[in-house]
Amino acid sequence: MSLMDRTATELSHLIASRQVKPSEVMAAYLARLPAVNAAINAIVAPRDPDALMAEATALDDVPPAGWLHGLPLAVKDLVSVRGIRTTFGSPLHRDNVPAQDDLLAARLRSAGAILTGKTNTPEWGHGSHSFNPVHGVTRNPYDTQRAAGGSSGGAAAALAARLVPVADGSDMMGSLRNPAAFCNVYGFRPSWGLVPSDADGDTFMATLATDGPMARTVEDLARLLETLAGENPEVPFGRPTAPYAARLDIDMSGLRVGWLGDWGGAYRCEPGILDLCRQGLGVLEDLGARVDVLAPPFPAEELWTAWTHLRGFLNNGSKGALWADPAKRAQLKPETIWEIESGQAITAAQVYAASLTRSRWYTRAAALFAQYDVLVMPSAQVWPFPAEWRWPQAINGHAMDTYHRWMEIVVPVSLIGLPSLAVPCGFGPQGLPMGMQIIGRSGDDARVLAVGHHYHQATRWPEHQPPLLAAVETAAS
Repeated sequence: MSLMDRTATELSHLIASRQVKPSEVMAAYLARLPAVNAAINAIVAPRDPDALMAEATALDDVPPAGWLHGLPLAVKDLVSVRGIRTTFGSPLHRDNVPAQDDLLAARLRSAGAILTGKTNTPEWGHGSHSFNPVHGVTRNPYDTQRAAGGSSGGAAAALAARLVPVADGSDMMGSLRNPAAFCNVYGFRPSWGLVPSDADGDTFMATLATDGPMARTVEDLARLLETLAGENPEVPFGRPTAPYAARLDIDMSGLRVGWLGDWGGAYRCEPGILDLCRQGLGVLEDLGARVDVLAPPFPAEELWTAWTHLRGFLNNGSKGALWADPAKRAQLKPETIWEIESGQAITAAQVYAASLTRSRWYTRAAALFAQYDVLVMPSAQVWPFPAEWRWPQAINGHAMDTYHRWMEIVVPVSLIGLPSLAVPCGFGPQGLPMGMQIIGRSGDDARVLAVGHHYHQATRWPEHQPPLLAAVETAAS
């Protein structure tokens, strides 16, 4: 068993008790990286191995600075990392090497992590398939002919392939949750504001996206959340953090669960996905929960209209200057151009109407959470699809009218900033992973994580390693 097969919590304890040295963990990482990453392309812009070994060795006899002391981590390529090429998946930033860390990377370093490179992402994070013209496509460790999801696809694939013990991700439109489902790992979108952004650009109106943790256990997830969370005084709307890992043991008996399914058919799902999620619900019932089937609580089309108007408005605001420059526009992906041009057509009245819809949905959700502790939905609407596709054109023969309509099921959470934990539900007939979302009221992150922890203890789906690892190890021997 490689040290890289251990959880982050296990490695942290081994290093703190001096049973294992950071240099030994780094050696295990460097031994696994070449063959495994060549098959999936999850970690991009990797640092020099000799430099990494020197950095790890220097930590061997140093008291731990934090729980991530000496652990090799790769950071999503939408986050600037000092001294490591950071491209945002865009040819416009192909050679960009930042001089300083974004806040997230700085917090990982402060906790003791050794940053080894970046995890791949679609250009600008647009779309749930991690490919771009700079680094190419990331493939699914459970089937390398399939997509790993996105935009945190590199992070999810690296986790599943045991190239990192934990990972950061980000989520606007399911960018943590879709890849977690596709790669049989956990991804947590926290309550909006719990993990702060950098003071860069608009920080008052841009409240749809957030960073969050990914892991193979909920305990690791909770510990990484403690590292990433905590207010940034330079941005508004912050939330105080909490000791989430110490609050995972709760009484599950009588837990009230509302099953939203496919929202009354509004969110089309490929065959088998709902069945697998119902099996996940059965696990919660076995743990003592009571599950009720719920009718759609809000018109899906109103949520979609509000979402696309706000998303387009924000994308045009943040990237409109790139579109305005013909030379730069020529290097933007079609989906990004579509986002910007859609945003250019949005009126002030439409933005206000979208905000009203958002407000009404938040009020309705609050009423639901007065009756239920958590809500549950699938994490994705399609199985991992062929890696050569840009995006799924149809679900069950129904054509998608935008490049991201096939991932609409994540919108109810994203629109109002609810905490949502994507948990694995096992594998379909083709051996492909899938998952479901456990959703809580705003600010109820601790309960959502605790429910997920008990679910993990009962299922342990991420312990089912990808066939890729066995094949690589067999070839090496």
